[in-house]
Amino acid sequence: MRASLIQIGVDEDETVKARRARAASLVREQTASDLVVLPELWTVGAFAFDSFEAGAEPLDGPTARAMSEAAREARVWLHAGSVVERAEHAGGPGGSGGTALYNTSLVFSPDGERIAAYRKIHRFGFDRGEATLMSAGAEPVTVALPGLALGLATCYDLRFPELFRALTDAGARALVVPAGWPDRRASHWSLLARARAVENQAYVLACGTAGTHAGVPQAGRSAIIDPWGETLAEAPDAGERVVTAELDPAYVDKVREDFPVLRDRVLR
Repeated sequence: MRASLIQIGVDEDETVKARRARAASLVREQTASDLVVLPELWTVGAFAFDSFEAGAEPLDGPTARAMSEAAREARVWLHAGSVVERAEHAGGPGGSGGTALYNTSLVFSPDGERIAAYRKIHRFGFDRGEATLMSAGAEPVTVALPGLALGLATCYDLRFPELFRALTDAGARALVVPAGWPDRRASHWSLLARARAVENQAYVLACGTAGTHAGVPQAGRSAIIDPWGETLAEAPDAGERVVTAELDPAYVDKVREDFPVLRDRVLR
């Protein structure tokens, strides 16, 4: 399985509509790949908190429609990164309902069907930003691709190994992490991505953004890491680029059989 991570930039001078069209075009170019991944909140910028409300859209909104069409035209499995989802919630008895915002990742099949949506569980901000503006997801999500189940996580989730172990227990053999990770903590990004690969004996596909979000320089450094913790491909900086590597589902089995550390777990 050939995987490509699109490290796209978020330029404040570029409209969301234009960036959406550019991202779709980049996806369409990846016809030699089987799986394509975009980063977190690439439509608005992960640190552009003031844009979250205005940039929110439903699960069947314009970004989902554009990504569905791009996946279908390229004939790829597409993890379309995440969007600010506006979800309608029904009210209780006598209630009027309301809306909530989520940081939600979307996955599409080569037929353009949306097959998964993951609402980010761990919100970043320490009582500011995303942590106050968005609601938290509650459920880990895995996606069954032919021969390789994916576990979904987003950015700040990377700091919480228990989520990744839950995804591994649910059958994930590749862990996909779109992010808008800041450059000042770039070393943590690379370290934690490798750690999640080693401890779960799974591929990690860590896709960051390029450039700057709302004045916050991004780490970039998108990487594909194998189940032994070896980096197969990595962006050297936060420039716009595509990172590509071959994934071998059988290698996950081999690593887990040759070094069966997962079976020696005591605490669960």
